[in-house]
Order: sequence, then C-alpha cells, then structure tokens
Amino acid sequence: MAKYDKNDIERRMQGAVDSLKGDLAGLRTGRANTSLLDPVQVEVYGSMMPLNQVATVSAPEPRMLSVQVWDKGNVNAVEKGIAHANLGLNPMQDGQTLRIPMPDLTEERRKDLAKLADKYGENAKIAIRNVRRDGMEALKEDEKKKEISEDDRKRSEDDVQKLTDKYVEEVDKAVEAKKKEIMTQ
Repeated sequence: MAKYDKNDIERRMQGAVDSLKGDLAGLRTGRANTSLLDPVQVEVYGSMMPLNQVATVSAPEPRMLSVQVWDKGNVNAVEKGIAHANLGLNPMQDGQTLRIPMPDLTEERRKDLAKLADKYGENAKIAIRNVRRDGMEALKEDEKKKEISEDDRKRSEDDVQKLTDKYVEEVDKAVEAKKKEIMTQ
C-alpha cells in the first residue's frame, strides 16, 4: 500500500493556512472583532473553559465589544479571564454584560503586532515544510518498496514542491495583508 497521498498533503497544508488565518484574525487592529476574544479562557465551575462556552460575544459598534455572560454568577470570572489574557483590554461591567472599548493602538504596539503576525506566518511555513518533508519521505519509501518508479517519485516530488510553494505564497499574502491592516489603522 503506497504511503504517499497528494490529497492528504494538500489538505494538511491548507489546514496550516487556515490555522494561520484564525491566528491573524485574533490580532487586534483597533477595530472591534469578536474573534479577538477567541483565545480567552475563563475559570468557571471549577475548570477552565473557552469564553464562547459561557458568554455571547458581539461587536455592536466599530470600536466596542460586548460580552453577554449567560450565568450572572460568572460575570466576575469572565472579566478576570479577559483581563488575564494580556490583550490590553479593560472590560467594564454593566449588569450581566461586559462592555470592552477598543483602545487606540500606539505605534510601538502596532510594531509588536506586526512582529507577531510575522511569527504566526513563520510557524505556518514551518508546518507546511513539515508536511512537505513527510510527503517526500513517503515517496522515497514507496520507491524503496517498488510501488512507484524513480520517475514517478521525481514527478510527485515536483508536485509536492509546487504545493509547498503555493501555500507558502498564500501564507506570505495573508501575513502582509494583516500587517498592512495593523499599520494603517
């Protein structure tokens, strides 16, 4: 049974790009974006839970997030969770709702966020290269087992490299677009 599967390699590379896009969406640009609070964990009922399992997050205004906590007893825990997430946000309680104004970004903070976007991009490229390496190793193994010829292996290696180049370019475009968005707000 051949180990090389082009569809699996492409799916895994696309997964790395999708993951990057999710990470980039969480970077704050000055505009209210509900995905900004996705990484927030809240300690409720004796365990850590994602914010979206204890509250509804919305963006009623361009520079304001609203967090509607479902259980009144968890409002303080949610507020604490947001404060501890190091997002530079200061929630204000309003009954069972937390209002979170989006502060203006300083030039220094913008540069930090741009560096973080680069770091996320580099991590995605590493993931893509790891998938490429797995594909190349699978091809060599298939050739060693005489399941494919040397020419087939070389052709497939070219395909894997083309996929790698395509997805790395997609990562670069996504990171550049995010950096531009961060720096021009």
